[in-house]
Amino acid sequence: MEKNGIGTARRTAICNLYSAARTQDELRGLFDRRQVDDRLGNLEPRDQVYPDQGAPIVHLDGETIVLKSARWGMPSPKQYHSASGIDRGVTNIRNTGSPHWRRWLGPQHRCLVPLTAFAEPLGKSRGNAWFRFPDDATPMFAGIWVEGWTSIRKLKDGETKDDLFAFLTTEPNAEVAPIHPKAMPVILTEQEEWETWLTAEWAEAKALQSPLTDGMLEVENGGQRGKDSGSS
Repeated sequence: MEKNGIGTARRTAICNLYSAARTQDELRGLFDRRQVDDRLGNLEPRDQVYPDQGAPIVHLDGETIVLKSARWGMPSPKQYHSASGIDRGVTNIRNTGSPHWRRWLGPQHRCLVPLTAFAEPLGKSRGNAWFRFPDDATPMFAGIWVEGWTSIRKLKDGETKDDLFAFLTTEPNAEVAPIHPKAMPVILTEQEEWETWLTAEWAEAKALQSPLTDGMLEVENGGQRGKDSGSS
């Protein structure tokens, strides 16, 4: 997962595909404890979200929950840019001790990333395993984001200014480990966890960078069902 302390997921293919299939009304309804400022426009539920695409994120502006779209992939260190200056972005982050990431760990740069399922590759020509949640679950990736970052994401587009996001990873739980033994995304399912992630100082919030509780996932397309998988 790690490379030179940066943790660039695109080099190891961890969770570079997920679904965000909730409707806009459903997303707004998840945050009844705070005023919600919906800046998503006309959001269509997404069965597949890939790196560098736009997707909904949630962050705080003062005391208000903001729903907006951002581009998946935080800025890479310059040594990972191409010779022509292209920065493909970092989709998920493990090494929060790296100086590159420490500047974005404060509450003002933390976000939640709504999801309904996520995928991990099964291997060459074998497709993906999809990890899904119970119908009543409300999972969110624990993310970080940056506003108005100027970079070259695609050579044909030249420099663009974008809101960017990525999410944290951690050790895998019992369902993920048989398919991806090195890491899984950090997923928060309780409103108290969301509130801590969005508001607490890093000394407290960093405790949330931990695996999802065993037994909370079902696995489709090649993996064992969550209820049948072994525990560790």
